[in-house]
Amino acid sequence: MTAAVVDEFGPAENVHLASVPLPRVFTGELLVQVAAAGINPIDVKTRAGRGAASGFSNFPAVLGHDFAGVVTQAPYEAHPLAVGTEVFGMVSPPRYSGSFARYVAANALAVAPKPASLTLTEAAGVPLASLTAWGAVVDVAKAHEGQRMLIHAGAGGVGHFAVQFARHFGAEVITTASARNADWLCELGASVVIDYTSSRFEDVVSDVDVVIDLIGNVHDDTATRSLRVLKPGGLIVNVPSGSWPTMKEESDAAGMRSTTFKLAADGATLGRIGGLIDAGEVRVNIDRTFPLEQAAAANRALEEGHTRGKIVLTLP
Repeated sequence: MTAAVVDEFGPAENVHLASVPLPRVFTGELLVQVAAAGINPIDVKTRAGRGAASGFSNFPAVLGHDFAGVVTQAPYEAHPLAVGTEVFGMVSPPRYSGSFARYVAANALAVAPKPASLTLTEAAGVPLASLTAWGAVVDVAKAHEGQRMLIHAGAGGVGHFAVQFARHFGAEVITTASARNADWLCELGASVVIDYTSSRFEDVVSDVDVVIDLIGNVHDDTATRSLRVLKPGGLIVNVPSGSWPTMKEESDAAGMRSTTFKLAADGATLGRIGGLIDAGEVRVNIDRTFPLEQAAAANRALEEGHTRGKIVLTLP
């Protein structure tokens, strides 16, 4: 089958098309013909030699987590996700061969029926970002009425879902973003949008219950500065892996609670998110699409930043 692969980790130019073996399916797994595959920051980090790169031992390596497509092989005949079902879900390389390919083998528990209101291309932008946002905002932060929540990078893939989930469950949402995204984020549910290019967020907001940190200290010590806007005993959830190595020491010294967050694929939660999408409560924004043969260009586009929502690779 055709896949976008790397023969070694490094710059985006290392991504190219190649023919690789069809993935094998085992007990409890689906074989899905991929129509579209979302690209996420973890895919770019891994391609560059960070992220999950240390877990790969064989090349060429197929990267990619998100996918949407049609089931071509199910665990058994009467399985709920039967052959022909349109689905969306995710895999986790290197445990699984990635989704930037014509076919993907995936644990059925990490897959859900595609929301009826979305195209396959739109659905491919949902899984990893929405599940990450749900885990941080709903499972960890327990978004609820009366809560004030600051979400950094609200216009990104994870961020735009986080804003919507927090608002859906009743929290007051403050977010950081560029000015061009302010009106859009208010449409998604933000009460206040702080233009990070012209204002220091700690000069604008204070006494929040929770910070959803989607940046860390890799840019302008965002995580450390976030401790200053929390109420005493407030919670900061740091999402990007390795972005704040001194989190525990700094948060303890400030009298705040802190935790990292690591995603676990969950088809049941993904199905619940799909229900919110079909009900019109949540939406996904696809910033740009690239055909699979332009996967290198898609990598570069994501690395450049300023993406509103998601970038998706399409397969004919």
